[in-house]
Amino acid sequence: MCVESDGCEIEGCSSSDEVRTLSGSMSPGLKSNPDLHPCKPGQKFRAALLRCRSPAAAAGILSFGNVLNYMDRYTVAGVVADIQQHYSVSDSGIGLLQTVFICSFMVAAPIFGYLGDRFNRKVILSCGIFFWSIVTLSSSFISKEYYWLFVLSRGLVGIGESSYSSISPTIIGDLFTNNSRTMMLSVFYLAIPLGSGLGYILGDSAKVAAGDWHWALRVSPLLGITAGTLILLFVPEPKRGIVDPMGGRIRTRTSWVCDMKALAKNRSYVFSSLASSAVSFATGAFGMWIPLYLARAQVVQKTAEDCTKEICSNRGSLIFGAITCVTGLLGVVIGAATTRLCRQKTERADPLVCAVSMLGSAIFICLIFVVAKKSIVGAYVCIFIGETLLFLNWAITADILMFVVIPTRRATAVAFQSFTSHLLGDAGSPYLIGLISDALQQSYATSELWQFLSLGYALMLCPFIIVLGGMFFLATALFFLDDREKAEKQLTRQPSAVKV
Repeated sequence: MCVESDGCEIEGCSSSDEVRTLSGSMSPGLKSNPDLHPCKPGQKFRAALLRCRSPAAAAGILSFGNVLNYMDRYTVAGVVADIQQHYSVSDSGIGLLQTVFICSFMVAAPIFGYLGDRFNRKVILSCGIFFWSIVTLSSSFISKEYYWLFVLSRGLVGIGESSYSSISPTIIGDLFTNNSRTMMLSVFYLAIPLGSGLGYILGDSAKVAAGDWHWALRVSPLLGITAGTLILLFVPEPKRGIVDPMGGRIRTRTSWVCDMKALAKNRSYVFSSLASSAVSFATGAFGMWIPLYLARAQVVQKTAEDCTKEICSNRGSLIFGAITCVTGLLGVVIGAATTRLCRQKTERADPLVCAVSMLGSAIFICLIFVVAKKSIVGAYVCIFIGETLLFLNWAITADILMFVVIPTRRATAVAFQSFTSHLLGDAGSPYLIGLISDALQQSYATSELWQFLSLGYALMLCPFIIVLGGMFFLATALFFLDDREKAEKQLTRQPSAVKV
């Protein structure tokens, strides 16, 4: 027998059950009590909702929301040639779309991190999803005379999506621990490449089906509103640090200034954040430019024509999206399995696996620009291997943060890591690549071949940044054990000793 929070009896429960209250807390099953009364129909419905609030269900819903976050972000990249044709803008102008999106995303991240450490996290998440869904839907009706308004709308979408990326991993971190947390974070971060790939597929498919690229921006908002509703209904609000050893005893909140000082002194956190910036630089540039680069490669090889129509025929976005989905799945699964195996050999496994995968990825990404002129299939093979290795580190990086940062400042840590990785990474990389490409095209007579080569030369900056990221992960490995031990010691102190 179980009871609801208002004292009514719920049928069909055993005495050994636990009840999840509306706040997400757990209470042990109670023995039958004559003072209890039968639940009313409305109360039974609410009780049924509460029983669905399992940690696994919550992680699944949060992962679904993360898929939609990235699907919406890269739907624009899937129809970038159509947008460029529709608004008649240059490479640097089209690269500005992603740059404005990321700039607003990273500026909002620390604000949401502060709020996420102090207020109800699932309400913030849901409001963020509802906001970006409405803005994305509205942006699909902007006419060709107002490109600046379309760019502004992407900035507003970035604010809405920032709330989700900053806060949702901390809820998973408070629902699971050890290897199960690594696995659930792997599933959650699998949504990044999966959502990105689905964004390309959605953009291309919706455009072709409707005969108008604007419809690519009208599908994800409907799914986003669904995800926001599911989060409000089924995702609990767990107590911060409840699953960590002694974590539930931390009741004293430190100030934001104290949190930032502690994070700045955390060397593993600093170096892993810099490494994440390198990953963001490469993925941001690739996500925006690789489909267009491969389309230009096909024009050079005479297997396709240059886009001069309102609807551009480019199956490269569809193929690239499918590759991104598959490599994301492989990368995250291989990364989690490899880390679990290597932890049996060394306690520094997490940063070392990230470092090796980054360095290997740089080699194959560099080969893309060597083979693309002669063979599109060869370029796709290099993209497949390079992306798989690059995606290995996403969930592992989040797990590193969970190990070296105490629970009460994790949302701030995630948000500030997001801020720095975007500031130094994909906030500028799409625009920078477009700027370099435009500058190279102006240096010589414009031709189809030179348009292809100039964009390829600009993208060659990415492998060098990836190598730099691998070096930062090696630096993280040097300090990882010390910083993890410091975080564990802070958890075992008395509540009054938590202040920094």
